[in-house]
Amino acid sequence: MLNDLIEKRKKVLAESEQHKDRRNELNALASKNARERNTLNTQTREFVEEAQQHKEQRDKINEEVQALKDQRNEYNDKANALFEEIESFKKEHGNLQNRGIKELQKQIEHLEFKQQTEVYSTDKERELIEKIKHLKATAKDQEAELEQNKEMRTKLTDAREFRRLASEIHKEVTEKAEAAQQHHDLMVESYRKADKSREEADHAHQQFVEAQEAADEEHKQFISCQKELRDYDKVISGLRKKTRKTKVTKEQKAVRKEAERVFQQFRDGEKITTDDLLLLQRAKLI
Repeated sequence: MLNDLIEKRKKVLAESEQHKDRRNELNALASKNARERNTLNTQTREFVEEAQQHKEQRDKINEEVQALKDQRNEYNDKANALFEEIESFKKEHGNLQNRGIKELQKQIEHLEFKQQTEVYSTDKERELIEKIKHLKATAKDQEAELEQNKEMRTKLTDAREFRRLASEIHKEVTEKAEAAQQHHDLMVESYRKADKSREEADHAHQQFVEAQEAADEEHKQFISCQKELRDYDKVISGLRKKTRKTKVTKEQKAVRKEAERVFQQFRDGEKITTDDLLLLQRAKLI
C-alpha cells in the first residue's frame, strides 16, 4: 500500500510541475501582451494628439481664410459699386452698345481662371489666350475713353486698385485654403492610424485577458496538486511511522524473549557473558 501511495504521489508531483510550468509560460505571455497593449495605447494617444494639433491648425487657418474672404469681398463690393457708377455714366454719356467694364472684367477673370485650372489642347489654349487679349483690349479702350473724364478716371483708378487688392487677397485665400486642406488630410490620416492602433490594442488586451485567465486556471490546478501532495505526505508519513513502530515492537519482543532465556540460564546457575549481562539490562531484567 505504501509503495502504491508513493507512486501516486510521483504522478501528482509531475502533474503539479506541469501546471506550474504552464502557468509561468502563460503569465509570461500575458505580460508580453500587456506590454504590447500599453505600447499601442501610447501610440494611439500620440496619433490622437497629432490629429488634434492638425485640427487646431486647420481651424485656425480656416478662421484666417474667412477673415480674408470678408476683406476680399469688401474690396470687391467697393470695386463693384464704382464700376456700377462708371456703367451708369457710360449709359448716359457713352455708347450703349458697348459691353460694360464690370462685365468685361468678370469675363476676363473667368477665362483666366479656366486657363489656369483646366487642360486644353494647343489650339484651344491659343484661342482662349486670344479671346482674353481681345477682351482686355476692349476693356482698355473703354477705360481710355472714360479716363478722359477726371471724375471717372479717379473712380476707375480706385476700382482697379480695389480689384487688385481683392485679387491679391484671393491668392492668399487660395494658399491658406490649401494649407488648411493639408492639415485636414493629415488630421484624418492621424485619426485613421489611431483607430487602427486602438483596434490592435484591444486585440492585445483580449489576448492578455485570455492568457491571464488560463494562467489563473493553471495556478488553481497547481494549488490543488500541492494540497493533494500534502495529503499524500501525511498519509505516507503516518504509514512509515506505523511501519517503524511495528518493526521496533517486533525487535523489542525478540530482545525480551532472548533476555528471558538468558535470565533463566542465570537463575539456573549457568555462566553468562558480558553481552548477556548487557542484554538483561536492556530488557530491564536486572
